[in-house]
Amino acid sequence: MKHIRYIILISLAATMVAKAQPQRIANFIVKENLTQNGKLAIIAIDSAEQPLENINGTFVFELNGFQQDLSFHDGIAVVKHPLASSTFVFFKHKNQDDSIGKLYYIHKSEQALKPFKISGLLLLFIPASLLFIGYLFKRFLTVLVVLAIVYVYFNYSKGLDLSKIIESIFTAIKGLI
Repeated sequence: MKHIRYIILISLAATMVAKAQPQRIANFIVKENLTQNGKLAIIAIDSAEQPLENINGTFVFELNGFQQDLSFHDGIAVVKHPLASSTFVFFKHKNQDDSIGKLYYIHKSEQALKPFKISGLLLLFIPASLLFIGYLFKRFLTVLVVLAIVYVYFNYSKGLDLSKIIESIFTAIKGLI
């Protein structure tokens, strides 16, 4: 009888001391799904870019403004819909504390998908430097027309939207501060 009391007492003490760690995705990367079926996999990572295998459950992500519930198993979730062609995709996840947003260009070839992460600072510095160069050579109007043509092409054929560009720039600047 004494042993049963000690076991119950130890069990109660252990459950009171043990605390469940909240499931939180602070960072993620995007890769092609292992089955190479045209779908993307989102992998939860830590600050050292090591996969977090303890992440399990359903988390809400926004993909180009469309909200999706992604089921994570061992730190990996697969996007439900396959990609039909190469496109820009803005992934956003909101935690209780902050939100994470990353812009990727997904290149689709016959064999595989290749995601390329695009830094928000590049979206700010490249056009600014092109405008500065155009100003230096007094060809501001020509550079502006070329930028407008490139923007229209990416906007209508590849899914890049001005709001995604601005949100990616602000997310990158917020990450620097």
